[in-house]
Amino acid sequence: MALDRLLTTSVRALVLVAGMAAVVLPVFAQTPVAIPGTFAENPIVYFVVTDRFYNGNPANDESYGRHREKTPKDDVGTFHGGDLKGLTLKLKEGWFRDLGVNALWITAPYEQIHGWVQGGQKEFKHYAYHGYYALDYTVLDKNMGTPEELRELVDTAHAQGIRILFDIVMNHPGYLDIQTAKDMKIDVLWPDWEKDSNLLRNYHNFIDYNSEKFGDWWGRPWVRAGLPGYMDGGRDDLTMQLAYLPDFRTESTEAVKLPKFLKEKADTKAVDLPNTTVRGYLIKWLTDWVREFGVDGFRCDTVKHVEPAAWAALKAEAAKALAEFKAKNPTRKVDDAPFWMVGEYWGAGPAKHKLTGFGFDAMINFDFQQQEGDYAKPEKLFRGYAKEQAGRPVHMLNYLSSHDTELFERERLIEGGSALLLAPGGVQIFYGDETARPLGVVPRTDPQQATRSDMNWASPDAKVLAHWRKLGRFRARHRALATGEHKQLGDAPYTFSRVEPASGDRVVVALGAKGAVSLPVAGVFEEGQTVLDAYTGRTAKVVGGKVALQAEQTVLLERVQVETH
Repeated sequence: MALDRLLTTSVRALVLVAGMAAVVLPVFAQTPVAIPGTFAENPIVYFVVTDRFYNGNPANDESYGRHREKTPKDDVGTFHGGDLKGLTLKLKEGWFRDLGVNALWITAPYEQIHGWVQGGQKEFKHYAYHGYYALDYTVLDKNMGTPEELRELVDTAHAQGIRILFDIVMNHPGYLDIQTAKDMKIDVLWPDWEKDSNLLRNYHNFIDYNSEKFGDWWGRPWVRAGLPGYMDGGRDDLTMQLAYLPDFRTESTEAVKLPKFLKEKADTKAVDLPNTTVRGYLIKWLTDWVREFGVDGFRCDTVKHVEPAAWAALKAEAAKALAEFKAKNPTRKVDDAPFWMVGEYWGAGPAKHKLTGFGFDAMINFDFQQQEGDYAKPEKLFRGYAKEQAGRPVHMLNYLSSHDTELFERERLIEGGSALLLAPGGVQIFYGDETARPLGVVPRTDPQQATRSDMNWASPDAKVLAHWRKLGRFRARHRALATGEHKQLGDAPYTFSRVEPASGDRVVVALGAKGAVSLPVAGVFEEGQTVLDAYTGRTAKVVGGKVALQAEQTVLLERVQVETH
């Protein structure tokens, strides 16, 4: 890792005893001994709902005729303007680098349904701003930006050692909404829907659900949809229609042709492929993003609703695609690490998941947010997670807040951030947890929408941000935090060590430490060794197996190298 990414302190003078004389020498730089590990050994993933982050190009805000609503309660499910250009601007400002982030998980940027469906119980207009209602997997959604802007985003991230992960869905495409039906010339609409003053409430009255024209959409060979000419959804996880969405028949061995709407869509890159199944098309479309732009990994949605063989096939083809990109673009890659995949298998915990044998490197750990213990002294959690992780590579991705569950308590983000950023396993930072982004408007029948509020650029919590940055950069330097052996060293203040034997990486951390403290470090740091508290920038020596220093809430001890200038 480059020195400019490390916390560096300077000692203005050093007293050297030569015989009986004390000699003052010039500046010595003290640099942390950094052992960051590979990405698979220490993933620090920042998950951003792109549309809610930063508007880098206002000119694309109302693509496909989309528009915002006048009141906050009506506007909760619209596109708000965040885009790929906005992410690139924040990359260039160093926002993610300052947090120690080494991967950026972005919501699916490919084209979504154009209009909206009823949100909650007819409460609001629900657009596909989150990327889970795909229309065309082969082109970018115009609200997200252009191919040139995606290429700039990936290249800018790679130049900083940050990977790009796409959120992807193989279980389902989006609904057929009224606007998309009009735009794709799928003739299932009754007249005068555009004149209705209360379309939100009367939405379904303007769709002819008995029309055979629904066959011009995806069609029977592609999806289960319970519409005229389609199969009904099944009753098991693999064949059900999740939230009434059309279910891709990824298990089918039947070769299919492009659906009519895609064949006639002017800007699509989709073409008929010989002897190709639904699964084959989806894999081709998704891995083309890897092959062309150098996307480094996928976060896979609704994993339990797609057969394991499909995920294994996706991983194999994505790995080939990334290897091709790196061979053709050696100056644009982060490194030679293989393609990485993490899955959202609802309810999965910290234990190594059965689907790691089907292409997944890690699973999102739903257990972490559910912990009811005191995050200010998370010994039980840390000890249990270290036992489950038991070395590398990382197989769990912990999170504090989520777009699908809830935001962690805003007033506890200091202690919550400590627990997350110091926990064994991998880290998933949800955008705005580092700034105490407030909860948005809460729809009565869909409270998850409130977790996806706009990033609070105008009012970040400076104390929370400083804390998360210090811990994030510290974690980025030490793979021992992710995969090391955990040991409690003290109770008041709560102190622990994390040591990774294979690399020799080692740290000591104290939480709730204030004022003058003496921390036990025997067995981790050697007697007489100089250590740095990365939280305050102060150095100290190990004396009698302890380190005495002035603490400011948190202590992050690491070894230093001393070099003369």
